[in-house]
Amino acid sequence: MKKIFLSLLILVVTNVAFGQSVFDKFEDQEKIRTVIVNKKMFSLLSKMKVEDKETQQYVNLIKKLENLKVFATQSDSKAEEMKATAEKYLKTAGMEELMRITDKGKSVKIYVKSGATDSQIKELLMFVDGSGTEETVLMSLTGNFDLDELSVLTEKMKLPGGEDLKKASKGSKGPKGGK
Repeated sequence: MKKIFLSLLILVVTNVAFGQSVFDKFEDQEKIRTVIVNKKMFSLLSKMKVEDKETQQYVNLIKKLENLKVFATQSDSKAEEMKATAEKYLKTAGMEELMRITDKGKSVKIYVKSGATDSQIKELLMFVDGSGTEETVLMSLTGNFDLDELSVLTEKMKLPGGEDLKKASKGSKGPKGGK
């Protein structure tokens, strides 16, 4: 009986550990705004009634998404912690730099992990370094989607950093170059 209980406990603990992200530590922290949307919510959203072509694009995209995590702060110390965590994650995640934008004291870096084709994305990581005056944003998105579809998502959900991601999705046709 003890062996069965121990086996079940190990199974549950490993499932919980593998289901979590390195960025989950930012949830429920003071001075960090958090938006988290899981696969179940995307599934529910995909059942919306379609009114127009743009809404149909949105529904088609959300059917392909698994997880969205957005963390935003104006705290310099929290921004540094988010930046260090993102840099550490990037060293081991096998992601490629898609693009970098520096504008008016704000630095935006977008990384992707490709899917079955170069235009398909399995994971997207965006880090917006606000340099104290702007909001710092860390966004992680997983699924199997096309980068060009993301502008619809950011527009409909009004996500922090959405304008930066919208610029990236309009200006790119897939991963370019390495880290």
